[in-house]
Amino acid sequence: MDTKAFSDLFPLFSTSSPETIDWLLSIAVEHEYPKDRAVLMEDSWGNAVYFIVSGWVKVRRLSGDSAVTLAVLGRGDFFGEMAILDESPRSTDVVALSGVKLLSVSAQRFIQTLFKDPQLHHRMLQLMVKRLRLTNVRFQLRNQPPAIKLVRTLVTLAENYGQRTEQGVEILRIPDEDLSYISDIKPEESKKILEKLESKKWIESHDDNQSLLLINIKQLAYLAEKG
Repeated sequence: MDTKAFSDLFPLFSTSSPETIDWLLSIAVEHEYPKDRAVLMEDSWGNAVYFIVSGWVKVRRLSGDSAVTLAVLGRGDFFGEMAILDESPRSTDVVALSGVKLLSVSAQRFIQTLFKDPQLHHRMLQLMVKRLRLTNVRFQLRNQPPAIKLVRTLVTLAENYGQRTEQGVEILRIPDEDLSYISDIKPEESKKILEKLESKKWIESHDDNQSLLLINIKQLAYLAEKG
């Protein structure tokens, strides 16, 4: 991957110098994981930051014998930064929702790069604040109807990671249980709402239910803003 393609793919590096990106690409390690494979384990010490070149992952927290999905991340995003910044064990684990391709940069090298490139340091702070704001939005929506919360999740995933096509914006068909966790609704509600949206022709399942096409993204965004 060349410097421009890397900066275009990852918003984190949109303001970084070409020298910074060339350096990171020279030391980055490539990884590929199949669907359902654990990428990072909870309580393991953070030793790298991971960048999603393609595919989708879920971030979850284990609770006894069950697991709660906290977030879904896609192409162009990153994870693992929290554990290296506060030098503590990871509080979550990460599992592939589809086949994924990743690049990793060791904790030591990444921290060195942050100190050398103030623009990257500032941009990372901005994106971490954005994640915090998204968490706050989810908290503010806790008393909204399930449909509003689920549609807001779909629109957010489409805006952040969706692939635009002539028919609409395509995202991964997130499993109902994971979708319900990140939308703060019940799994059965998630299934019913998706069926309703599909009957309205606002969304459409593709590839044997592996992907979801948001056909009427404007109407979905309008509905999401009602919350």
